[in-house]
Amino acid sequence: MATDNRKRAGLLVLAAWAIGGTGIWVMHFMAMIGFSVSGSEVRYDVPLTVLSFVIAVVMVGVGLFIVGMGKPNALKVLSGGLVAGLSVAAMHYIGMAAMEIDGKIGYDRNLVLGSVAIAVVAATVALWFTLVIRGLGATILAAAVMGVAVCGMHYTGMAAMRLESSTGFTALHGVSVNWFLAPMVLFVLVVFFAMMNLTMAVPTAEEERGYASRQMGNSPA
Repeated sequence: MATDNRKRAGLLVLAAWAIGGTGIWVMHFMAMIGFSVSGSEVRYDVPLTVLSFVIAVVMVGVGLFIVGMGKPNALKVLSGGLVAGLSVAAMHYIGMAAMEIDGKIGYDRNLVLGSVAIAVVAATVALWFTLVIRGLGATILAAAVMGVAVCGMHYTGMAAMRLESSTGFTALHGVSVNWFLAPMVLFVLVVFFAMMNLTMAVPTAEEERGYASRQMGNSPA
């Protein structure tokens, strides 16, 4: 049992890196690359940008551990979905706060609340499909739902933004978005190969049952 728990914990940690880091944060930041402001350069505060990444990975991991350790139930799925959904929203708005532009940014409260609701509901549904319903179809559907959650939340949050242009030149701090491209590509590649290696190394349930039956057949009477 302890070995099974350690194996599951390891898979959940890697899933947090893959989902929170690659699926959520990288998608968000790739979309931010396409964001521009007429008449102003867009730069990014490095500590806040890194914080948005850490929140996405850690809090998605917390949500996965809530649901993935022990027997899944409705309360776990709801709690894990709430944590994961709020982490998506927090990642987005902290990432937006990291932007340095020549102007003042505000938000429409109703659209902000709508973006958070989209993230929480879709993350909850994705966790339910992934961890309660089994099979390839459920996994694919869960991935599609989570993709809709991240994209829907991101663009609803972007629609909520209100920009008031500055009347004068503002000295911008931070770094260009291009500064993050190489680390993002490297991170995605590392996670991809780690997932591939783990997928090939971890036996399936059928393989484990076959191994157990062989062990029983070879045991002395």
